[in-house]
Amino acid sequence: MAKLTRAQREWRPGMKKKQRSTKMMFASTVLVCEALLAVFVTLAAFGLKRGEPAVVLSLGAAVALLCIFNCALLGKKIGYIIGWILQVVFFLSGFILVDMFYLAAAFALCWWFALSKGEEIDVENKRRAAAQEAWEKANPEQA
Repeated sequence: MAKLTRAQREWRPGMKKKQRSTKMMFASTVLVCEALLAVFVTLAAFGLKRGEPAVVLSLGAAVALLCIFNCALLGKKIGYIIGWILQVVFFLSGFILVDMFYLAAAFALCWWFALSKGEEIDVENKRRAAAQEAWEKANPEQA
């Protein structure tokens, strides 16, 4: 028999499904793309001999892993703060590879857009869910 998740074990008929955060989903997508960017920038810096190979590879791996691990923290405020810090780290890596100034600016814009539009969509989803619930209470025969 398959093992059930906690959500599956706790489910009861009539329970409402918890709405997932669009902001968190958008931010996670940007962070995963930035992890890939960190890997490729690390390989470019390594290939161009822009520093001690062990240091370049270690720092690149650390930044890539931090991007991935930060996805788990996005449910808390600290996750978004670390995300902004990562944007600064990517921008500062432009001193190693000049093209990173442009790429970091583009990814920072993506990060800002993911947070702002994701928040807007989450607020709208909550508003719609509240309106739907109010309508269902007012019209129980049609629900």
